[in-house]
Amino acid sequence: MTVVPHLAAQENIYIQDEADSYKAFNASAHLKNMHIWHGFVVHPGAVFATSLEYKTRNEKFTFGAWGGAGFSSIDVINQDSGEYISADYKEFSFYSSYKFSEKFFIEAVSHNNYTGVEERGDELRYWSYDVTQGYNFVDLNFGYTLGDHTLLYLATILGGGSGDYEVLEDGSMENSWTHYFEVKSKVWQKDNYKLSLFAGGAWSFFTDKTFYTEGAGNIINVGLALNKDIVIGSYKVPIEVTAMWNPEKEKTVLQLDIMLF
Repeated sequence: MTVVPHLAAQENIYIQDEADSYKAFNASAHLKNMHIWHGFVVHPGAVFATSLEYKTRNEKFTFGAWGGAGFSSIDVINQDSGEYISADYKEFSFYSSYKFSEKFFIEAVSHNNYTGVEERGDELRYWSYDVTQGYNFVDLNFGYTLGDHTLLYLATILGGGSGDYEVLEDGSMENSWTHYFEVKSKVWQKDNYKLSLFAGGAWSFFTDKTFYTEGAGNIINVGLALNKDIVIGSYKVPIEVTAMWNPEKEKTVLQLDIMLF
């Protein structure tokens, strides 16, 4: 599970020549006290996250990879011994996006969070998208900016994946095809400070559960985010502090995201 890649500022690390300003490849690095995503606490401890991406000359098409590793572990139950075993947070996801205009984009993300897979006794199959194996799934996303300050974001988990299904009375599985919709709007700005409010909910047209919720739909992601720059000499460090509340799970957290480059 990943933070939405297209919103992150990035450091350019490749220049073709002095006369050409096009930079095809970019990279970024973030240090976070935890990792949250769509109302989920993906990892409760400190995380180091990196990305590497390619962008076309017209800046419309982007393809990239996002990876995260935790500084602390979580406990998972080994299915053979029944004992708790420590597992490090590990994620390697990849994505592509296309900008139709400055206001409208489409994005596809393959989330590959394989934390604790081997520790709990499963076989690690990185390219497997079986709905029951629990760590790979794909979503298709659309974003549209209203005015200059409000982003509308719709994500759909395609055909199940990572437990996004419902077991019917006859034992068969029905994919949830979970939808997630979020509104995020900038409400205040002064100097290099920016405050945004957001709210998101999930639902399914096909099942009585979703990837995010216990029922057919609910509000799961409400909060605010403050962005600012810390200036150290000539070096500018962007940071974001996010206060997130999930009403269904009654979970409230505060995430600090420091962009190193």
